[in-house]
This record gives sequence, structure tokens and C-alpha cells, in this order.
Amino acid sequence: MERMQEKSIRLDLDRKYVFITGPRQVGKTTLARNVARAWKGSAYLNFDADRDRPVILRQSWDRKAPLVILDEVHKLKRWKRRLKGVYDTEGIPPRILVTGSARLDLYRRGGDSMAGRYFLHRLHPFSVRELRGSDAPRGILDRLILLGGFPEPYLSGSESESARWRLQHLERIVREDIQDLEPVRDVRSLLLLVDLLRERVGSPVSYASLGRDLELSPHTVKRWIEVLDHMYVLFLVRPWHRNVARGILKAPKVYFYDTGAVAGGEGVRLENAVAVCLRKWLHFLADTRGRSKDLFYIRDKEKREVDFAVVEKQRPRMLIEVKRSDTAVSRALAHFSARLKPDEALQLVQTASRPETAGSIHVRPAADWLDSLDA
Repeated sequence: MERMQEKSIRLDLDRKYVFITGPRQVGKTTLARNVARAWKGSAYLNFDADRDRPVILRQSWDRKAPLVILDEVHKLKRWKRRLKGVYDTEGIPPRILVTGSARLDLYRRGGDSMAGRYFLHRLHPFSVRELRGSDAPRGILDRLILLGGFPEPYLSGSESESARWRLQHLERIVREDIQDLEPVRDVRSLLLLVDLLRERVGSPVSYASLGRDLELSPHTVKRWIEVLDHMYVLFLVRPWHRNVARGILKAPKVYFYDTGAVAGGEGVRLENAVAVCLRKWLHFLADTRGRSKDLFYIRDKEKREVDFAVVEKQRPRMLIEVKRSDTAVSRALAHFSARLKPDEALQLVQTASRPETAGSIHVRPAADWLDSLDA
């Protein structure tokens, strides 16, 4: 299977270094190896491998190799400064492809000595579009809802194997990756927080309420959720408001990168799967085309709500409501569509058999519309 970013990454490697980041076990190393097939004689070095570590430390990789892949190099102290020195003194070739955990992206947010010297590509779980051809779109979406879009559980086709993978996956993130980033003494409470969040997918998150349940301060709950966000366990969708500061103060919603981890009915899992596909699509547009769009939800004082709003330059360009089986147009969607006048207003329905239009609202089979996205 060719991941959506492969062609763009190959082109980018001729101009700058490329960093690939994303959740643990989402397929970053496999993607890098697939990219390397375009250049015979490419070198692969993993900082976790005893024989490769000295080569990375001494920067003695083969300069005649057309491509050098450096995996998990972010575990090396001052790795960015080291790569900056190589880039500034030697340039390209060889092409350099760096893969690693979410910390690559996290370090980028906190100040970046490599600025202007690399392209970032964020790899996400499978989407309906990326799996095109393996089944009908409806069948793919149903499987994503059941198993999630990470390669191993999805390709296993087994609920039990998916559950086994999920348990080990979370344990490794919490006990290894997060501890490296921000040591957490109360691991049990952190795991309980994840369990509570699984039951609150698609609903505004109250830090105070979660804090009471866990006997923790709201500040601690917020900080832990931010860490889980940084480590690509979950992501936050914030409410949109014309006044950006007011929108930030309102409660965000939480979604999991692994839809299979969501506890709730099929409608909630459907909403999570759509959120993951939308986030993947928007990151793909930013990473490959430089188009900056953000994902929000909309809710007013009368509690009218639309699941998702794709916002560009502070203007909602697309409103999206997600339904399991209801093809009758959502009143809230109609209200906000008339008020905000987006370029497109959609109601995605999992069980819909054909597209329909009611006024300015387009009702679409969810799987078919997701299959039409670029990523």
C-alpha cells in the first residue's frame, strides 16, 4: 500500500531534509523504507540499534548513499543542532529522512534550530481514501469504526487481536514515551483518565469534572490531556468563535487517533472516525500544499451545535454534521449555514444510500464523501 505522502516526500527530499512524525506504530518506518525504494543503495540507521548508534553519534554514515534514513534520532541529545551543522556544511546529497515519535513535532513547536531546513510530514492512521480499492467505501468505514485505522489492528481484521494490540500500545506510550517527555508518578490515574476520556468522545471536556472523578486538580487534568495530545494519543477540537480568545476559553472536545479505542455507541465511533479522517486531510493539505485550515466545532448559547467546522483565515469554509442514520437535515446545521454562509454545508450519514440536497445543505453517504477527500 502506498501512503498518501510518498510522492510528496520523494520530491521534498531533493530540496531539504524531511521529518516524518506521527503516532507510535502508525507506519512511519515502513513509509520511510518504501520511500527509499526510489534510490538504490539507501542507508537505514536506527538509534535504538547498538550497531547503528555509534555511526549516528559520529555522523559517519555513507556520504555516497543517495538517501540516509535516521530513525529515532530524536533520542540523541541536541539532535537538531547536530543535523543543522551537517545541513549547513554539507547540504544535499545525501538526502536525509528523519523518522520518530510525536516528539519531533513537539520539539518543532518549542523553538526550532532547524527552521527552513526541512519539510515536516505528519503520518496518520488509515483513512477511507487511503484504503481505496481494498473494499467498497462503506465496508472500509465500517471496519475503521470497529478496528481503528492503525495498520496492525486494521489489517488483522480481528476484534480480539485489535484489543490485544491496543492494550500494549497504550501501556508503551504511557510507561515509555510519556515518561521520557514529562515523568508522571501516578501512572494509574493517567490510565484512568484515558478510560474516562474514551467515554466522553464528542462531548465538551470539563477539566473540573474529570478532576473530581480522579481526585486531581483541574490544572493537572488539563496538563495530562495536553501531554496525551502531544503524544498523538488523542487530539482536541476547540469551539470556533469570531473572537479567537473567547473560543480558546470554551471547553474543547476530545477524539482519539485510534477509533477502535472509543467507548460508546456506533454513532460516537462514527463521529470519531470522521474526525480522524478530517484531521488527516487538513494536515496533508498543510504539509504538502501549504494550505492552512483548522478543525473546530460550533456551539451557541442556545446549545445549537454542529460537529465540525473547517476554518480558513478565521472564516468557516465548511460545516459538517455527522449522523448514523438520520437524513433529515439538522436544524442546528441549517441555522448556522444560514448565519455563517460557508462555502459548503454537509450532513454525513453512515446509512444513506444516495446523495440528496435540501436547500443549501448537502446530505451525503459518509463513506463516499470521505473517499472523495485528498487524503
